Order: sequence, then C-alpha cells, then structure tokens
Amino acid sequence: MPDKAGIESKRAETPKRGPMSFTKNPGKFAGLLYVLFSIPGFFAIIYVPSKLIVHGNAAATASNIAASETLFRLGIAAQLVCQVGFIFVALALYDLLKGVNRRHASIWVILVIVAVPIAFLNELNSIAALVLVRGADFLSIFEKPQRDALAMLFLNLHNQGLGVVEILWGFAFFPLGLLVYRSRFLPRFLGVWLAIDGFAYVILSLTSVLVPQYNQKVYTISQPALFGEVAFMLWLVTKGARPPSLDAPVLSSAVA
Repeated sequence: MPDKAGIESKRAETPKRGPMSFTKNPGKFAGLLYVLFSIPGFFAIIYVPSKLIVHGNAAATASNIAASETLFRLGIAAQLVCQVGFIFVALALYDLLKGVNRRHASIWVILVIVAVPIAFLNELNSIAALVLVRGADFLSIFEKPQRDALAMLFLNLHNQGLGVVEILWGFAFFPLGLLVYRSRFLPRFLGVWLAIDGFAYVILSLTSVLVPQYNQKVYTISQPALFGEVAFMLWLVTKGARPPSLDAPVLSSAVA
C-alpha cells in the first residue's frame, strides 16, 4: 500500500502550472508585457516613418504613402495597440514596485495613463494625412501639390504630438527610476539609467519646441541615455524580479 506521507511529499514537489505561475516572478511578467507592447511602438514610430516619410519633400512622401497605404495604416493601428498595452505595462510595474513607495508608483502610473489619450488623439493627424493623400471627392477643390503640402503639415503635427507624449514619458521615468534605485531587488544602475533616460526625453521634447533646428543633433547625443528603457525591460524579461514580500527572507519595507 502506498505511503501517504510519500504521496503528499510528491504532490508538494510537483510545480504548479497555470496563470498563477506568473506571480512567482512578477518582474518577468512585467518585462514580457514591456517587450511585447514595445514592438508595435517601434514599428509605428521608427520603422514606418523611415520607409515612407521623406523629410522636406511633400510630393515624395505622399507618393510613398499612396503606394504603401497598408503599411501606413498598420503603423496607425500599431501605435494604438502600443498605447493600450502600456496601460497594462504601467499597472504591472506598479504591482511590482508599489511596496517600495506607493506614492511614487502611483505617480508613474498617472503620468503613463495621461499620455495615452494624447497619443490616441495624435493619431488623428496621421489619419488626416492619409485622407489628403487619397484625395477624397470633397477635396477636389485642392490641387494635388496643395493636398500633399497639407498632408505633410499633418505629419509634422503628428511628430510634434509625439514630442508632447515624450515629455510625459520623460517625467514618468523619474519616479520609476527612483523606485528601481530604492527597490533593493533590482540593480541600482538601472534606476540611475532610467532617470537619465527621463531627463533625455524631457530635453528632446523641449528642444523640439524651443530650438527645433537642433533637435536631430540633441537626439544623436542623447542616444546612449535612451537605451536605459531598453536595458530595463531586457533585465526584467531575462532576470526577472521579486519584491521582498514574495522572497523567502523579507529584506525591509521602504518608506511609504
């Protein structure tokens, strides 16, 4: 007859599977969300414009969009998906870091969520550019060069709108960097890097408004700082992180 104690021991050793297994390493779960929703963001903000937009040439840009309308529409859709997804990223990081300082974690979430509707409304500029390029019947009063110029205007407005979102993301990285720095279960250098990343975003946003002629130069100089976010998400998805309350030895609770 099987030993009851042995059966119970084997049951205890069997790893539990299912959705609850994510709670064993909430850092990896947050990192996975971060990476997944950053992919459509990269596609929309970096890849699509690099393939379609010719700076300073409205006619060439309009021609590219007309020839690759599906790609342009996918860029709009990807940006919308990215913004919705980052609400869940913000909440996942809040759950991971709220034990460090709930107030700072709340500020992080608020700044991210405030940026989302602005990014959503900003996509209307891209949609307007697409309508102008397609040349709907009600736009027949405008000549094609005029429509192309207006389309370029809306694309430039879209780019400026991204600058508005950037300043919110930049300020959001300050409380996030502080949380990571004080967490004790994540490397402190990531917290410092995130804070520098936030500073770079703020500078980039203000440069595009105050001295736009230097925007590209500032962007090039700030590239190393902007990789702080990439380093953070890759650390989470590969190494993971567990708050002290989930670890065997509870370290210490931070100031609320």
